[in-house]
Amino acid sequence: MDSNYTVLARKYRSQDFQSLIGQDVLVKTLTTAINTGRIAHAYIFTGIRGTGKTSTARILAKALNCLSGDKATSSPCGECENCRAIASGQHIDVMEIDAASHTGVDNMRDILDAAQYRPTNGRYKVYIIDEVHMLSNSAFNALLKTLEEPPAHIIFILATTEIRKVPVTILSRCQRFDLVRVPVETLKKHFAWIAEQEKITLTDGANELLARAADGSVRDGLSLLDQAIAQTGGNVDEAAVLDMLKRADRGVVVDFMKTLLSGDTAIALNKVDQIYNNGADLSMLLLDMMEWTHWATRMHPALHAGEIINSPYTADQREQIKEINKSVPLNTLSRIWQVMVAAVPEMQAAGNQKQCFDMLVIRLMHIADMPSVAELVKQADTARPNVAAVRQALNERGGAQAEQKPNTVSITNANDLANALHASKEILLYSYYSSNIEVAEITDGKIKYFDRKGDADFAPKLAAWLMDKTGRQWQLERQMETVNAHTITEQKKEELEADPMIANAMSLFEGAEIVGVK
Repeated sequence: MDSNYTVLARKYRSQDFQSLIGQDVLVKTLTTAINTGRIAHAYIFTGIRGTGKTSTARILAKALNCLSGDKATSSPCGECENCRAIASGQHIDVMEIDAASHTGVDNMRDILDAAQYRPTNGRYKVYIIDEVHMLSNSAFNALLKTLEEPPAHIIFILATTEIRKVPVTILSRCQRFDLVRVPVETLKKHFAWIAEQEKITLTDGANELLARAADGSVRDGLSLLDQAIAQTGGNVDEAAVLDMLKRADRGVVVDFMKTLLSGDTAIALNKVDQIYNNGADLSMLLLDMMEWTHWATRMHPALHAGEIINSPYTADQREQIKEINKSVPLNTLSRIWQVMVAAVPEMQAAGNQKQCFDMLVIRLMHIADMPSVAELVKQADTARPNVAAVRQALNERGGAQAEQKPNTVSITNANDLANALHASKEILLYSYYSSNIEVAEITDGKIKYFDRKGDADFAPKLAAWLMDKTGRQWQLERQMETVNAHTITEQKKEELEADPMIANAMSLFEGAEIVGVK
C-alpha cells in the first residue's frame, strides 16, 4: 500500500472560493465583503457534515493573509508562503481548534490570552474553532467579551453542525452563514471531473447512485467514490455501486412495488427472498420503497403536480410508475407510506430483519387492498338505501314525542318544591332551599319567599330549573323581611321532635337535641 496516498476528500478539497462547489450565495457574499473591505471580526458557518465549513474557513484565512498583494484579496494565490502554510495547517497565525477536545474555560482563557499579541507573519490572527457547540457554558461566557470587541488583528471563524446548541449571545456577535446541501447534479459534475482527473471509469448510473447516497455532502460522496474505486480497481459501474451500498436496482424496486400493489402475496414474498439472497440490505430496500412511494405520490394524477423531471428514475421507469398510478388511489399510497415510516424503527430493532420485512410486506398488501373511507361510506349507503329516511322518521318521531311530553312536575306548596328538587337530584339547590328559604306563598306560577342568607344566585338558578321542569316562566318575588315561616329543615325537625318514639329516645340522654335532618 502506498503510504503517500491521499484520499479523494482531502486531495480535492477546495483551495479557493472558485472551487467551492454548491455554495454560491456564501461565495458571493464573502468575496464582495473582502473586495470592499467590509471584513467582519467574527463569522459562524453552519450546515451538515461535508458541505465545506472548515474548507471555507481556511480559504477565508488565506484570503485575509495572502501575500500576493498589500491587502486582503478574494482570490488568494495559493503559492505564497502564507497560503501554503495555511493549506497545510502549519501557519503560526492561523489556529484551528477542535472544540470537542478544548471544551473548558481554561482552554478558552489560553486562547484569549494569546489573542492579545499581534500576528507574526500575517495581517490577521485567525482562530478557527470547529464544532464550536461542544464548548462548555463557562467557555462560551469567557469568549463573549473578546468576541464582541476583539483586537483589530483578530478574526474568529466558528463552525458547527448543531447551530441550535450555540448560545444566542454568541450568534448575535457573529455573521452567520448557512451552508446548504450540495445538489445532486452539482455533485455528479464534481464526481465526473474527479474521475477524469484520476483516469478512472465512472458510469452515469453509478455516478447518480453515489451522488444521491451522499445526501448533499461532498465529503460523504467522495468517500463513497474512493471506496468504489478501491473495490472495482477503477471501473466503477452501477452494479458495483449497488453491491457496495447493498441496495437493489431501482428497476427491481419499481417491479417489486408493482407486485406489492397487485395483491399477489406469494409472488411478492418470493421476490423478497430473491432480493435478500442476492445480498441486498433489507433496511436499504425499505428506504428505496419509501423513495418510490414518495415519487409515485408526487407523480399521481390526482395531485395535478405536473411533470416530475428531477426524480431518480429513468424515463421508462417513470412511465411504469404512471401506469401503476392509474389503478392505485392516492390514499392507498398515503397509507402504505405511513406503515413504512412506522416500520423503520421496527427494522432497526428487529433481531431478524428478514422476518420483520416479510411481515411488513404482508401488512402492506392487506392495507393496499383496503377500500378507502369514501368507498366504505358508499357501500354502506348502497346496502342501506333507506337509512336517511329512517333517520329522518326517527328524528320527527322524537320531536313529536318531545312536543307531546306532559309536564309531570306539579308544585303547589313548599314541600312539593322540595320534593321535586330532591327527585331531580339538584342536591345543592335542594340543600340551600331546605335550609335557608322561608316560603311565604306559592300560587300558580309565582313564589314569594325570604332568603335568610341572601344568595343572589339562588333565584336565577331556581327560575331556570322551574322553566325546564314545568315548561313555563315562574315569577320569583323575594321579601326583604322574614315572613316568620319555617324552612323545610325546621319543619322536618319539628315533626321528628313531636314523634313519641324520637322523644323517648332523646329522653334517655340528658341535653340531647336534633342538630340536623338528612
